[in-house]
Amino acid sequence: MTVERTVRIIAGLFIMISLLLAHLAGTVDMSHISWLWLTAFVGFNLFQSGITRFCPMDIMLKKAGVKTGCGL
Repeated sequence: MTVERTVRIIAGLFIMISLLLAHLAGTVDMSHISWLWLTAFVGFNLFQSGITRFCPMDIMLKKAGVKTGCGL
């Protein structure tokens, strides 16, 4: 597993854990439709893209002509 995939998995997991903890503490109500569902979607997508290597944003950026690689 590469560093990039590991970072995606950890970042997505931290986003989902922080939303869960905020919901359990009563500071966020995830039972209602809100913009926090966008945060949950991003966290889940980061997590799953680290595991499956499928990332819709990667596909969109490549089609838009953004170069791949390190760029250093």
